[in-house]
Amino acid sequence: VQLVESGGGLAQTGGSLRLSCVTSGLAFRDATIAWFRQAPAKEREAVSCVSARDLSQYYADSVKGRFFISADYGEETSWLQMNNLKPEDTAVYYCAAIYGSRTGLPHSSEIYFWGKGIRVTVSS
Repeated sequence: VQLVESGGGLAQTGGSLRLSCVTSGLAFRDATIAWFRQAPAKEREAVSCVSARDLSQYYADSVKGRFFISADYGEETSWLQMNNLKPEDTAVYYCAAIYGSRTGLPHSSEIYFWGKGIRVTVSS
């Protein structure tokens, strides 16, 4: 199984970025896809996830109304649209997968598969 992130980089405060996660070898329709982030000296935290089968979406309070997750079964890809970016969004962002549907954000200990991560830097 591979999860490959792209789309990160540098943005200004108030700007937007769109992260992509292309998967391979994953039973995508049976997987909940999540996005995590880890800032320097902080724990990895779940930002958003889209549940398997019913595509329910969940968000951390810190990104609600600014970030939007989506997934396409045919392309086996997930996207994280990040709008109105803030300096505190600066982190390495990871795509992750866990089999089965779920309610709410997963904890990192529950994740089966991880991408390598991609850096997002928001300048003030």
